[in-house]
Amino acid sequence: MKRGYVEDRAYRSTGPPHSKPKLTHDADDDHTRDVTQKVAEHYSARANRTLEEREASPIIHLKKLNNWIKSVLIQLYARPGDAVLDLACGKGGDLIKWDKARVGYYVGIDIAEGSIEDCRTRYNGETDQHMRRKRFSFPARLFCGDCFEARLDKILADDSPFDICSCQFALHYSWSTEARARRALENVSALLRPGGTFIGTMPDANVIVKKLREAEGLKFGNDVYWINFEETFTQKKFPSSCPFGIKYQFHLEDAVDCPEWIVPFHVFKSLAEEYDLELIFVKNFHEFVDDFLKRPEFVELMRRLGALGDSIQDRSTLSPVEWEAAYLYLAFVLRKRGHSDPSARNSRASRGQTQISTSDIMYL
Repeated sequence: MKRGYVEDRAYRSTGPPHSKPKLTHDADDDHTRDVTQKVAEHYSARANRTLEEREASPIIHLKKLNNWIKSVLIQLYARPGDAVLDLACGKGGDLIKWDKARVGYYVGIDIAEGSIEDCRTRYNGETDQHMRRKRFSFPARLFCGDCFEARLDKILADDSPFDICSCQFALHYSWSTEARARRALENVSALLRPGGTFIGTMPDANVIVKKLREAEGLKFGNDVYWINFEETFTQKKFPSSCPFGIKYQFHLEDAVDCPEWIVPFHVFKSLAEEYDLELIFVKNFHEFVDDFLKRPEFVELMRRLGALGDSIQDRSTLSPVEWEAAYLYLAFVLRKRGHSDPSARNSRASRGQTQISTSDIMYL
C-alpha cells in the first residue's frame, strides 16, 4: 500500500507560535518532569533479551522493519569518518549500524540510566549476544540526561561539530511543551556542522489523528498496539494555535507502554526552519518501504533482516497487524543550512574511548 505524505487540514496554519518559551517555574513544569521521569523509568526497566527471547516477540518483524528503516537512513547519509550525535540512543541498538557505516566518532545521550548502562555494556561487547563480537571501530562517549531539557552546546563544545545527528523513535517526547521542542531543535542545530544531516523517526500525527476520528471513542488499535486519548480531546479537535502538549497513552506489545505526544509535522518543519534546519524528505513508513525496496541493495538488506520475506512481493513474515502498526510512523531527514569542508576533521575523536567504564558515563 503506497501512501504519499499529505498533511491533515486540521493542522494547517501559517507556522508555529512564535512566543518565547517560559522561563518561570510553574506547576506545568513539575508535571512535565514527572511524566518525563516515568518515561525514563519505563525504558530503564526494560531488560535485555536473549536472541531466542527476541525472536519470540509478537512484533519481531516490526522490530526488524524498524531496524531496516534506520539502516537505510544511516547508509544513505552517514559517511566514513563522520562524527555522530545519537540523541535518545537507548540501549545502543544502532551501534552496529554506525560501525558498518565506518563512522569515526560517536556520542550517545539518553535520559534512562538503565538504558545508557546497557549501551555501555553493548559498546564494550560485554552482553551475552555480543560476547563474540569484535570491538567497535570508533571511539565513543556516553552521557545520561535529558537532551530535550539540557543545553548541549557548552557540554559538547569540544566534541562538536557533528556531521550527522540521529534521533530514533524519541523526538515526540520533546513535544510536551514548546520550550522542550525548541530546546531539542536548538541542540541539534547548535551541534551540527553547516551542511550536516539530522535523521530520525517518530509517530505520524496525520495517521494517528485520522485513526482517532475514525474510531467510535478515544481508543483505537489492534492486537499489538493501542492508543488512548484523554477525555480532554472528546471532540477530537486540535486547534492549530495549540500544537504542543497533545498527550496520549501508547501501548505497543513488548516495546512501549507510556505517554507520548502528537507532533504536527508541518509545525515541526516550520520550527526546524527557525533553527536553520531544512527538510530534505519526510515519508510515512509504508511509503518509505515502497520507495526504497526499489533499490537492489536495500532489498538484499531486507532479505537478510527477514522483516518482509525474501522479495518485494513476499511480505509473509510481517503480519497485517504489524504492518498497520508500522503505518503509525514516519521517517524524516533535515539538513543544516550552510556549507563546510566535508574533508575537515578536528581532534574531537581523541576525546572518546574504546572501552567505557561505568565511571566514564557523564551525567547532565
